[in-house]
Amino acid sequence: MLRAPFFRPLLLLALVSACRESPAPPAPAAPAPSAARPPADVKWGTLEGKVRLAGTPPAPTLSPTTGTVVSVCGEQAEDRTLVVGAEGALAYTVVSLKSGAGLPPPATPPADPVLDQKKCLYEPPVLAALAGTTLTLRNSDPLVHNVRAASGSNRSYFNVAMPLDGMTTRRPLPAQPGMLPIHCDIHPWMRAVVRTFDHGYFTTTRPDGSFRMEVPEGTHTLVFWHERLPPVERTVNVRAGERVEVTQDWTVSELK
Repeated sequence: MLRAPFFRPLLLLALVSACRESPAPPAPAAPAPSAARPPADVKWGTLEGKVRLAGTPPAPTLSPTTGTVVSVCGEQAEDRTLVVGAEGALAYTVVSLKSGAGLPPPATPPADPVLDQKKCLYEPPVLAALAGTTLTLRNSDPLVHNVRAASGSNRSYFNVAMPLDGMTTRRPLPAQPGMLPIHCDIHPWMRAVVRTFDHGYFTTTRPDGSFRMEVPEGTHTLVFWHERLPPVERTVNVRAGERVEVTQDWTVSELK
């Protein structure tokens, strides 16, 4: 009779094969726009504010976990498409300029995006990044995960197996700006969204709903985006050295 230890390597091999990495798309030929620096004579102002959800938000959907996952991730996993804090603070809202045409590069280049896998959830659940740059993927769980990114046509853009605790790999993001949904085929409740731009003027709200963005002097269209709420645009005028406060309030009746 074959003993149990014989099956353990076979089980791991089966799991890894189930989420075998597909060939990664070629990296963009052009240099990453984040490497550029603005001219020294650019005059800067600051946009900052808070994003809130008015009303009582719905309770998050809970997905049951099973097997060995329970010991690492608990018996239930919480849906994070809507993360609301104290006084309606709305985290993970993407705030950006509608267009970067004619603008110099940001004074501080956007940070390289990192998507971690922690306790059977993607962290963060929403990322903003420059189109065509590289996404770092990390597995912080002692579990087999995979990261599958699907394009707008639902075609797999990349699909990489991550069977090891502490494993890190990198994959290029699409060259065209847009939205890239990410899933784990082994744990179907795991999902995230990467929102990409052709300019560097973007950020996401913190857990307290706040944001801050340094922009050149001038008139700009500010866009608030959340995957479960209608997008909102605001026209703002920014003078050199000025701090402009902008708040955005949605209501629970607007939730998708």
